[in-house]
Amino acid sequence: MQQSNSGDVRYDDPWYDALASGWGESSGPAETTSPAPRADAADVYLEVQRSAAFQEVRSRYRRFVVPAVMAFLTWYVAYVVTATTAPGLMARPVAGAVNLGLLAGLGQFLTTFLLTWAYVRHARLRRDRAALELRWNAQELARGRGGAA
Repeated sequence: MQQSNSGDVRYDDPWYDALASGWGESSGPAETTSPAPRADAADVYLEVQRSAAFQEVRSRYRRFVVPAVMAFLTWYVAYVVTATTAPGLMARPVAGAVNLGLLAGLGQFLTTFLLTWAYVRHARLRRDRAALELRWNAQELARGRGGAA
């Protein structure tokens, strides 16, 4: 963030979504100082993508998401296949009007919430800090200050 001549705050973050809607833009006169030369955006992104830090963040993401998606899809397909091929099994009463099919269906919702919780926890503990540092370095490179990537 930089202070503009009019006293308004100007965001230099290229990923700041609010600028697309006009929020946070300075309504005052343009700054009189010339900005630092910026590196070409494509070069910055390629350099960040090739960096070891980016590869590590992507690797941590894949190590969680691929097994989680495979396990959840297997559980979902098993539920659907069992419901269609073994209706007698799914109709087996467990307690009163509650049958095995109802419990398995509710289990789908439960596993969805558990998987969401596990994903958010994994992201917070294993990826968010590294991704934030990576983003900071990319911004420094984009601004032309030569931050490490």
